[in-house]
Amino acid sequence: MKEEAPVAPVVAAADPASGPVPPRQTARGNGRLDLTDGPITRTLVLFALPTLASNILQTLSGSVNSVWVGQFLGESALAATANANIVMFLMFATFFGFGMAATVLIGQSIGRGDIDAARRASGGAIGLSLFFSLVIAVVGWFASDAILRLLETPAEAFGLAHDYLRVTFIAIPASMLMVTLMMASRGAGDAVTPLRFMILSVVLDIVLNPVLILGLGPFPRLGITGSALATASSGTISLVAMLVWFYARDHVLRLRGRELAYLIPKIDELRFIVAKGVPMGAQMLVISGAGLVMVGLVNREGLVTAAAYGATLQLWNYVQMPALAVGAAVSAMAAQNIGAHRWDRVTAITNSGMAINLAMTGVLIALLLAFDRAALGLFLGSGSEAVDVARHAQYIATWTFLPFGTTIVLIGTLRANGSVVPPLIILFLSMFPIRLGIYHFAYPWLGGDAIWWSFPLSSLTSLAMAWWVYQRGNWRRTMPQPGVG
Repeated sequence: MKEEAPVAPVVAAADPASGPVPPRQTARGNGRLDLTDGPITRTLVLFALPTLASNILQTLSGSVNSVWVGQFLGESALAATANANIVMFLMFATFFGFGMAATVLIGQSIGRGDIDAARRASGGAIGLSLFFSLVIAVVGWFASDAILRLLETPAEAFGLAHDYLRVTFIAIPASMLMVTLMMASRGAGDAVTPLRFMILSVVLDIVLNPVLILGLGPFPRLGITGSALATASSGTISLVAMLVWFYARDHVLRLRGRELAYLIPKIDELRFIVAKGVPMGAQMLVISGAGLVMVGLVNREGLVTAAAYGATLQLWNYVQMPALAVGAAVSAMAAQNIGAHRWDRVTAITNSGMAINLAMTGVLIALLLAFDRAALGLFLGSGSEAVDVARHAQYIATWTFLPFGTTIVLIGTLRANGSVVPPLIILFLSMFPIRLGIYHFAYPWLGGDAIWWSFPLSSLTSLAMAWWVYQRGNWRRTMPQPGVG
């Protein structure tokens, strides 16, 4: 790929309350887009597509690996990986907010041309990630049995889950560092490098899983431990390769010499990352908790409904991907423009993000509803009575991803300037009292359909709240940044 030219200085309309725009430094970075200049919609699409591709690849990798485990090792092994993956998701959700807080700092620093501040924020996030993940790895190794008992892991899957979870805990430092580097890179405007090494990780993971599970060629037969080791090895190899790439291409966030001291975050940086990161991490936990509650409500309706919902969730995972990718792209792009004092572009970025999401998600919803029977048959079998239940649920609830995606874009813009508490409140209210309230009051009239109607109605409510905060909130005020006077 052709190396990017130096970033040109931008003359921007400053926010009157923020003072003059500081002069921007230049930086070279392979694959990095200048998000503060040029056509907004085209740049946003080019920036979001690699993130979308990464999300799809990651989901496909998990699905393929589940097939390997289920086919080669049976249902007990598949249940074991599911239990272990719940633990891993909670661990990553806890750290996710810290990474996003650092990404906001990186984006605003890049936007105002302060490359040193961007490297300082990136180094602090990497250092915090390394410390956090090492603690988790050590504690998790010794607490694996207790964690699995807390999850009430079935006895027949307990031993397998124990072996799988311990290896996964060992791999956590490499996995968290990889995720941190990818998030930081996107904050700097480079979504291509994360995609490049996500492809490497996914290909290695898919290939190594059957090799290490079955002991093909010179490798020993490791069973479920081999599946965990395959994922750990692919992640570690990809991390090393990504670091080599950063330095070989002189990536804008690479650290050298005295900059390595940035790996130990200063107290003001740590305070910022924790203060902004905890609410963002809590958003993930709220969404996860709401998902668990809905599973419980669905299970009350019987096995057929539970199976229908399980298959529907598999398809919904793909439908929501454009919203998540576009929301992340909007957040990074808005952060850079806020840092550059290009407030004239922030509103346009948000509007473009909403339009792109509606178009992409709308197409996916139309395709899903047009071919729903065939798609559901992949998971349930064409003759299953759960297919009709799932189709009915999808006709009622699938369009919820239109307001959901718009809300995600609005929250991405709020997050770009450090407004993290209002989105947490919005998500909590919509996911729990509002969604559960709709279910409670509608159930006597609608029966099980109250579950499906609670999705779009709560999403519309969250969209209304997010729009009110976006239009009337004080999120546009200048965000204090560590190290910036």
